Amino acid sequence: MYSKFVIEQNKNIYISYWLLLITLLVAFMIFVGGITRLTDSGLSITRWDLFTGVLPPIGLEKWEIAFSLYKQIPEYILLNSNMTLVEFKFIYFWEYIHRLLGRIIGLFYILPLIFFTYKKFISTKKDITYFYFIFILICFQGFIGWYMVSSGLVDRVDVSHYRLALHLVLAFIILSLVFWNYLYYRGVQLPNKRIHNFLPLALVALLFTQLVIGAFVSGMDAGKIYNTWPLMGNNYFPDDNLKINLFNFASLNDPSLVQFIHRNLAYLILIFYLFILFKVYWNKLADYFKILNIIGFLLVLQILLGIFTLLSGAQMFISSMHQISSIFLISSSVYFLFLNKKTN
Repeated sequence: MYSKFVIEQNKNIYISYWLLLITLLVAFMIFVGGITRLTDSGLSITRWDLFTGVLPPIGLEKWEIAFSLYKQIPEYILLNSNMTLVEFKFIYFWEYIHRLLGRIIGLFYILPLIFFTYKKFISTKKDITYFYFIFILICFQGFIGWYMVSSGLVDRVDVSHYRLALHLVLAFIILSLVFWNYLYYRGVQLPNKRIHNFLPLALVALLFTQLVIGAFVSGMDAGKIYNTWPLMGNNYFPDDNLKINLFNFASLNDPSLVQFIHRNLAYLILIFYLFILFKVYWNKLADYFKILNIIGFLLVLQILLGIFTLLSGAQMFISSMHQISSIFLISSSVYFLFLNKKTN
């Protein structure tokens, strides 16, 4: 009986290592995706070649062909007509690394999963189905990535901010699911006392909503306008808009309104976090103190980085730090949600 328990524990450890690796790879993928967006590199590769795209152009002739394809799209014609081949190689590099990482994640996920399935490391059909569902999401993410890129190849100089948001949110959903399962197979100890599950769930939901609005800000370069804080220009509300426009769906296509929503949603999240913090400390739920302190630190850091991003006019280094911080913030909030679940 004891040896059987040890074997099961060892199996869980191997699975947890695999899931941790995938978690780190997906987090790195999100980081590279952010750099790809900030450097306007996303449209540099105008074709989706699943297998032949594994290798970058080799030799001057292949580079000239890739560059000639880029020259056919509006981004080059209207914005980058003076770009040199050396400059093109720079933006090509980021998009290539981003796509290569997607392939690596897919392989590093499915090959161990097949092995674990064959060796019966994963004991229940429910868990097997769940893991293969995540793989389907990973594959679907590749399609969504191309769906996003294709929106910027004709009639516009950038990608659709709606498709960008879909691509980013799906990446964070995959990250959260993999990380959640890592915590499960790692055997993280759950507290004896719990708070109402609505609180951590609502916090995660608010952060994901903010993630969508943040993608809109990025997609429309809304961080490059109203580079003042706490006011937007001379007023709290943007000078170029009317408050009534906030209640129109078209507001999500307006850079100044999207930036306004992004700012104020951050304040709302901070207030809601303080409410959770008060509830936890008032009820002396000591098992949650550490994770909530971490979330609080990351939340304040995220807000400060957002402010500095605005003040700098969306300078690339600060903007990338703002996105990296969001990875840690959402992951820690998912950890908080996991701790509060009913059973292990």
